[in-house]
Amino acid sequence: MERRIIFCMLFFSSSMLLTATPQKLKYRQIIKTIERLEIAVKNEDAERLHTPENPEDGCLFTAMTCFQNETWKLQPKISQENSAFFKQVKILRSPLLRSSDTPCESSCESYEKKSPKDFLKGFAKLMKQVEFISHGRF
Repeated sequence: MERRIIFCMLFFSSSMLLTATPQKLKYRQIIKTIERLEIAVKNEDAERLHTPENPEDGCLFTAMTCFQNETWKLQPKISQENSAFFKQVKILRSPLLRSSDTPCESSCESYEKKSPKDFLKGFAKLMKQVEFISHGRF
């Protein structure tokens, strides 16, 4: 009887881990994609991008939307890499957060414009924050 109970507990706990994995993997994929783009992005003579920093909890969706909308302005260092580069950018634009009911006072245009590399570093930082919050590790 004890073995059955232990087996059931192990089965239940492992199934709970598996349900959380897809979201965590998605966040990790986004972070890896950002890191790859940091190497390939044109930084010199490039358009500066609105870069949200330290958004309040109620403004995470607005900050994420800002990052995702600004990604289309990124350009590759080498024009021959356009196709692969924009496939990476497209990954960043997949839906990541649900809209928040909390009104956010800041808009994308209210954030400072930064270089593409700093923009991507800020995006990676936000993704790590979202990953941390979404897994309940406070």
